[in-house]
Amino acid sequence: MAATRLESTNQSATTRAPVKHRARFHTLTVAEVRPLTADSVEVTFTVPPKFQGAFGYLPGQHLALRAMIDGQELRRSYSICRPETAGEISVAIKRDLGGLFSTWANSELHAGDEIDVMSPQGSFTTTLKDLDYKHVVGVAAGSGITPLMALAHTVLAASATSMFTLVYTNRTALDVMFLDELAELKDRYPARLALYHVLSREQRSSTLLSGRIDEKKFRRMLDTILRPATVDEWFLCGPFELVQLCRDTLESTGVDRSHVRFELFTTGEPSAARGDRGRPVIIGAGDKTFQIEFTLDGQSNTVTTPVNANESILNAALRVRPDVPFACAGGVCGTCRAKLVSGDVTMTENYALEPEELARGYVLTCQSHPTTDTVVVDYDV
Repeated sequence: MAATRLESTNQSATTRAPVKHRARFHTLTVAEVRPLTADSVEVTFTVPPKFQGAFGYLPGQHLALRAMIDGQELRRSYSICRPETAGEISVAIKRDLGGLFSTWANSELHAGDEIDVMSPQGSFTTTLKDLDYKHVVGVAAGSGITPLMALAHTVLAASATSMFTLVYTNRTALDVMFLDELAELKDRYPARLALYHVLSREQRSSTLLSGRIDEKKFRRMLDTILRPATVDEWFLCGPFELVQLCRDTLESTGVDRSHVRFELFTTGEPSAARGDRGRPVIIGAGDKTFQIEFTLDGQSNTVTTPVNANESILNAALRVRPDVPFACAGGVCGTCRAKLVSGDVTMTENYALEPEELARGYVLTCQSHPTTDTVVVDYDV
């Protein structure tokens, strides 16, 4: 895949299918750690020529990072915040209250450090075949702006007739990430980028842009500044409550859910799987068990799990293959995606797989629990 920054053109740009890499870590060197706000940074990695193919991506995709912190391996996923550029790739990391990885990245990560970075993943990207005369809307909260930065750059640069509207909500003006970059983007595309900053703890000149975005305020936005009839695709990124409110409100006004794409924050510690091994499980004499078979990198493995443990496929697989791919272990990032070849499972949560992926038999192994005696999944498909 060509790794070049997109520039504005009068020609229609055809979008590519989401890049589907085998989820594999590569060691990259930090080129720069740039402060964005008091509690967020942009981290840029150097991508050497030998890894160029592994790090091609589409705007909206994310990277999983892996590091040893205080003696334990931690993995977290962060969205790519820049359009594709040769030789580098950037993510933004906001410090979460109590977040070990984000705190470490904001205070301890420096240029010259090496860190394990997984090839780009995710399908939070445009599905439009071309962007001529298309109107894309993004609604972001806090660090939810990160994937929308890359999306806005790409949509606006891809066609001289495309339009992007961004509603970006924060507590105060000091919390706004990429403030200067957003202003520069507005200066570059004054007629085609509509930018609305909403502050929940500061009074603005407009009541529409002051206070929390609740259903009443969002409906006012739909009636005035967003106008769903003019929108071809929606992108929502932020905490669950805001994303769900927007999704439900859009659906109630007649917007087809297939035109609404969303991504949730991933915070806190993984609840089930650690980075280097699965949660310990004891199989007692006489316990009824499930058998899980999985293929990864062409190698097949089998692991047994007791029914009463209600163990996820990911957790069981990690007990025999520590290289099984995952990042958030919360059903959000999609890194642990695999195809269900045979047997049945139940998925506790799914915030990552699209309906068409579910229809083709893909599951999130961190959320999938066997319901038949034998379950077979394939990470390589």
